[in-house]
Amino acid sequence: MRIRSFALAAAAAGTLIVGGLAGPSVAQAATAAPSAAAAPATASTSAAATGPASELPAHLLTGYWQDFVNGATPLRLSDVPTTYNLVAVAFATATTTPGAVTYSVDPDLSTALGGYTDADFTADIATLHARGQKVILSVGGQNGTISVSDSTSADAFASSVESLIGQYGFDGVDIDLENGVNPTYMSQALHSIAAADPGAIITLAPQTIDVLSASSDYLALALDIKDVLTIMNTQYYNSGSMNGCDGGVYSEGSVDFITTLACTALQAGLSGSQIGLGLPASSSAAGSGYVDPSTVTSALTCLASGTACGTFTPSTMAPDIRGAMDWSINWDASNGYAFANAVSASLGSLS
Repeated sequence: MRIRSFALAAAAAGTLIVGGLAGPSVAQAATAAPSAAAAPATASTSAAATGPASELPAHLLTGYWQDFVNGATPLRLSDVPTTYNLVAVAFATATTTPGAVTYSVDPDLSTALGGYTDADFTADIATLHARGQKVILSVGGQNGTISVSDSTSADAFASSVESLIGQYGFDGVDIDLENGVNPTYMSQALHSIAAADPGAIITLAPQTIDVLSASSDYLALALDIKDVLTIMNTQYYNSGSMNGCDGGVYSEGSVDFITTLACTALQAGLSGSQIGLGLPASSSAAGSGYVDPSTVTSALTCLASGTACGTFTPSTMAPDIRGAMDWSINWDASNGYAFANAVSASLGSLS
């Protein structure tokens, strides 16, 4: 995600598809602009019987909070507006134990904020909880080196995540490993976390190349953990052209690109409530694939009701489509929260 480089080539119907590029670390931020928070979605869902996942709204906005400094507006966690229902903290890091992860506030971020400690961060999670927001720990990113490739590393991953949930008060975990995942052992790890913390929020953030078919690693993982998966927020950016569910080849940056790839996940067996649309919060937030928030709204509406579509209209509607995700809250802050304000306001119309 975000600060990555990625190259790929895939053949489909005799056409070579090439995608990938550098992410937002090379971009410069716009001037930061504060924004009043819009009211969050109020619909409720019972995707899980108990726990944080059961307390999420039916349609929601997820955003990534950057625990590092890269030109986007530095934020305390408590600065995140309530337009964001679910906040993913980016990122946990690897330890010397294979599979295990750890987390602490980045020293450069602390300096940029004039002093921000782990204790401040923990208190801010409690503040977000009091507002009705949920906070999860994201694992990976472009530079993530965590590998869960056998039962031992799966156990180490699950144990370390459970420890961090207890230490900080996280509501779950997000998997954003961009060097691929082993569906078998990551499934083992995530099921262990779900067993230890019933109702924990479990999300995935795959690149488009990782969800082109049911046998692609991330989509295979999503299907294997369907019983505990909260949302899969595919990154519809930094991608290049990809195959859609109708066999056509679509270029990023359009309603059709988003809806045809989301259609693939729906046809594979995920429910609409497990599908989120991941986009850059601003043109500075990714190397390619930025779309105006109105395009995100159109894609959600198309998938939910078959209206506002481009040239592609899905054959089956998903009125329970879960919502959208952006990279990142910090880049959104640099752009006056234009993404969150527009997309969050549109989520209510999906109910």
